Amino acid sequence: MADTVDMTNTARQQPRVSFNNWGPWALLGVSVVAAAMSARVTGMDRTGAIVSVVLVPVAVVLQGCWAWVRRRQPGPSRTGVCLYALRWAIGFLLTWANPFFAFYAVTGYYTAGLDLPRRLVLPGLFLTAVTMSGSEIGGWPPHGLVLWLGFFLVLAVNMGMVSVFTRYAQQEQEHAVVQADTIGELERTNAALQRALDENAALHAQLLVQAREAGVADERRRLAAEIHDTIAQGLTGIIAQLQVVAGAPDLTTARTHLESAAALARHSLGEARRSVHNLAPVELAAAGLPEALHKTVTEWGERTGVRAEFTVTGTAETLHEEVSATLLRIAQEALSNAARHARASRLGLTLSFMGDEVSLDIRDDGVGFDPAAVPARTRAGGFGLDGMRARAERIAGTLTVESEPGHGTAVSARVPLVRDDQ
Repeated sequence: MADTVDMTNTARQQPRVSFNNWGPWALLGVSVVAAAMSARVTGMDRTGAIVSVVLVPVAVVLQGCWAWVRRRQPGPSRTGVCLYALRWAIGFLLTWANPFFAFYAVTGYYTAGLDLPRRLVLPGLFLTAVTMSGSEIGGWPPHGLVLWLGFFLVLAVNMGMVSVFTRYAQQEQEHAVVQADTIGELERTNAALQRALDENAALHAQLLVQAREAGVADERRRLAAEIHDTIAQGLTGIIAQLQVVAGAPDLTTARTHLESAAALARHSLGEARRSVHNLAPVELAAAGLPEALHKTVTEWGERTGVRAEFTVTGTAETLHEEVSATLLRIAQEALSNAARHARASRLGLTLSFMGDEVSLDIRDDGVGFDPAAVPARTRAGGFGLDGMRARAERIAGTLTVESEPGHGTAVSARVPLVRDDQ
């Protein structure tokens, strides 16, 4: 942005810089030609001609010196004030010799603001206005009272116009300064905003990393509890059955316990396969969350014999993978708990998209329980409600449980709706 402003200012100043460098030369040439062609008409005498012949070369030398001074000392300076006054004197004398030299004298209007300090700009413009007013009434000196009155009238008009134009120029300059300050402030604000965005992006990445790490640790705890609740218990049962077989008094008893041990082994193998399958939500790899939940509920109902229904409300959206995985894991854990403890005949799972939130509700008509009487989770305990609540809270969500003995159970998880950023 700063580069654009600089280029714009440079483009605006370029014509003025070019005029300050070459304008006086061009106007001096025009003045010489106009004065030569109008010498007879204006009554230019021999003295005026001699003055012109002497002062024009002096004006040429003056402009060359001025260009050299500007290269070494750009802007207002004492040397610039002296050169401005000398050029005004040359212009005044040339205009006295021939009014058409006013083409050269008018240069003072354009260069006063560049070469003079601020306090001397108006006096410099006044001197130039005096020269121009004398030229406009027909040349110096005015003859008679009428011409002197005309001179003062023209001088007043010139000074009025000069004052107005100077005021406009000052206002434009002040506006340019304010605009430059505003642009600078906007640039600083944009830089601060960009730094804040970069910091937020870094923080977002850090939070995602922490969320993934927390998810890995949470998954490890869940698997440990699930292995303890299923596979470990199954192996313990198998060992117990084999110990009975070792001391069985007859073949029939031994066969019965061997069949029980085999059944426990098959069940444990199935649990092991299910645990490995659930290490990552592969259901989400080829489908969205609604499809994965529908498949999970359908398979759960077929496996348990419970009438299970799945419903989606609202406009389904593609969720961030962390949100989808969390809701799927909560649903799987809730269904697992229902299969183990609820003894329900009917279960319903509803996924609701509600603007900036997603809600997952699982209700059954099972035996229910007293949530206040649930024992605290131990190191060897199952994943259970605490684990589901921890999953929801990890992504800034909440999990509530409503249940009463004999009246079923309702589990509700509400999490922010974070869309997939891919």
